[in-house]
Amino acid sequence: MNVADLTRELVSIPSHEDETAAGDFVEEWLRDHTEAAVERDEHGNVFARVGEGETTLALAGHHDVVPPDDSQVDGRGEYVVERREGRAPERSEGADSANGSEATRERRLYGRGTADMKGCVAAAMCALRDVDPAVLNCELVFVSFVAEESGCLGSAAAVEDGFAPDYAVVGEGSTGYSAEGVTDVAVAHKGRRGSTVTARGTAAHASEPESGENAIYRASDAVGVVRDLDFPSTDVMGHEVAGSVAVTEIEGGSAWNVIPERCEVTVDERTVPGERAPIERVEEIPGVEWTVDQDLPPMACEDAAFADLVLDVASESQDGAPEHVVKPHATDAGNLARAGTQCVVVGAAEPGEAHTAEESVSVDVLERCYRIYRGVAEGL
Repeated sequence: MNVADLTRELVSIPSHEDETAAGDFVEEWLRDHTEAAVERDEHGNVFARVGEGETTLALAGHHDVVPPDDSQVDGRGEYVVERREGRAPERSEGADSANGSEATRERRLYGRGTADMKGCVAAAMCALRDVDPAVLNCELVFVSFVAEESGCLGSAAAVEDGFAPDYAVVGEGSTGYSAEGVTDVAVAHKGRRGSTVTARGTAAHASEPESGENAIYRASDAVGVVRDLDFPSTDVMGHEVAGSVAVTEIEGGSAWNVIPERCEVTVDERTVPGERAPIERVEEIPGVEWTVDQDLPPMACEDAAFADLVLDVASESQDGAPEHVVKPHATDAGNLARAGTQCVVVGAAEPGEAHTAEESVSVDVLERCYRIYRGVAEGL
């Protein structure tokens, strides 16, 4: 079974509400097609291990997806997976070109999970199956996590249980960052800290505002504090990683003629390695408190030799000229990095492909990712 066929099988299994069936398929396929030691932890994460050595390399992904668009589900509630071929888009100089009759054609798979990220889960599964044990100088671990789309909960649980490989290649999208059609190597990504600022006051009749304490006014003062904060930034291997802080929601008040006694403000912060915005300053305002609702950690690779190895393999696996890049959003690599794993992100998805009604992935790029994953394992 090739990468495209395996991707079709995986994508056809619904996994937006319950990942169990997809996890069953991954586990059974690994047992049937590899010599790996396969296990499923209590959280639903699937692991497969081959090789021996003091160093451990993980090929990591996740098999859950976001809810599908109506067009991606058939009348029986099953996922629709389509293969389409068409004229390839214009490529930048040096990008891949296909061979023979495919020279002006592009093969793509359409459906929920093709880009994010069952395609690269399939590529990693095939890489584990096909890796040459004679040249493997490490323990190679395939892992597919659950609940990534719910806040990277599966990888967080695995790390809590002690999973901390030395190195990891995470198969989230890294294609099209430096140039169209080129699969790059992300050496850093931002995290996300979502928090709530709660302002409390005292209710009163709106005709006598001085009789109460207006929670919305206090929340407005807190918004002013957030608005004036400096955005965090840092440098990773010569690349600037800049964070952001933004107020994204506000809710308060109970009636048009009542001084509000409560107001809540949602704050979205994109975090960077080693730096956080001092949002806690809002608590200097009377009646205001700040709580963190979600904290997805950022990732920064600190091992230049590993990052360069992956970049060399990526260069050998395509005609384009990949680069070290930075991703804007969090992945499971953040939890692994927090556990001490040196991570990079290499995957087929391009910006804007995931989570859409027209989600798709290039078959040629999936095959490229397979070569990269196998090449890194055999070259580490």
